[in-house]
Amino acid sequence: MTRNATAFSETEYLRRLNKTRAAMSEQGIDVLFVEDPSNMAWLTGYDGWSFYVHQGVILTHEGEPLWWGRNMDANGARRTAWLSNDSLRPYGDEYVQSTTHHPMQHLAALLAELGYETARIGVEMENYYFSAKAYTTLVECLPKAQIVDATALVNWQRAVKSDEELGFMRRAARIAEKMIDGAIERAEPGLRKNELVAEIYGDALRGVGDDWGDYPAIVPMCPSGADASAPHLTWDGNTLKTGECTFFELAGVYRRYHTPFCRTIFLGTPPDDMKRAEAALVEGLEAGLEVARAGNRARDIANALAGPLERAGIERGARCGYPIGLSYPPDWGERTISLRAADETVLEPGMTFHFMPGIWAPTWGLEITESILIRESGPAEAFCDRPRQMFVKP
Repeated sequence: MTRNATAFSETEYLRRLNKTRAAMSEQGIDVLFVEDPSNMAWLTGYDGWSFYVHQGVILTHEGEPLWWGRNMDANGARRTAWLSNDSLRPYGDEYVQSTTHHPMQHLAALLAELGYETARIGVEMENYYFSAKAYTTLVECLPKAQIVDATALVNWQRAVKSDEELGFMRRAARIAEKMIDGAIERAEPGLRKNELVAEIYGDALRGVGDDWGDYPAIVPMCPSGADASAPHLTWDGNTLKTGECTFFELAGVYRRYHTPFCRTIFLGTPPDDMKRAEAALVEGLEAGLEVARAGNRARDIANALAGPLERAGIERGARCGYPIGLSYPPDWGERTISLRAADETVLEPGMTFHFMPGIWAPTWGLEITESILIRESGPAEAFCDRPRQMFVKP
């Protein structure tokens, strides 16, 4: 194994390959093609803003993985991935956004050249980056192969974090704290939302000390007033106003590892229904943290949260969390486990989640969340250390 400017040790990358290959064997997969940039980075270290074109990693049961992508991005693989030069297999620009060529034609030819023309090939069918056209082209060009769904095969191997990964997430948590602290300090009536977000981005990218900030997979969510009834609105040029709340859904990021963190600010005096919701939310959040223990199930966290909310007459209807770690746009979740009443997944030490019990009422929204680590024993550890409350600025 030849390492370039990679983020992790050789031992760490070998651990990841071994886990993934064991999962491939369980599913009878001869060769795995992963196009999710998070999975590409997790397996090889490759890091570049090139996921708007087709690219991927080809993993077999022996040797190095192969990086496959646009020719102009091959130097990025040389700079960031641990792979040797022989393991880089780029395609020419004639395949990029062409009406006569498709990158999957090149990939199919490469797989045939490697001896996998009749193999059982796993692909990530339910993925932001693997299109319907990619699938049909691959099937057409490899008629003797068996192309099977390997969605989330790699994602599941990422569920339990190594000590090296947790170190990155702790650094990201310090950045997240700085971002929330800055938002709370700066928020005041008359401040334009875009100006506040500009300062949040400044805190995010400057980082903390020598720990520089990376770009987040999701932009800051910070709706105010009635807009906060919708969980996924961003910002505009309007000003913050007295009598309105704003929630901030942010993430500190260090070398692509995300630690999301949400808090809410109210300018003025919050109404009684919002204060009651805050009390129930915090009670449920802390109840969920208490049962977020190794050996319990994902549903236990959701059910612990639900009790105080139901007693307060609040119905959420949505899951209250998801696994986190290494991510690229458009999502910082890992798309495997969900913290909801139906999920029976057993919690294991080293799993990490964004436990995010938001409430979105008809005229306001409230988010108080924690990114958490399932420990060897005892309740979950919160990565960030800030008061669990709605911050009120008269």
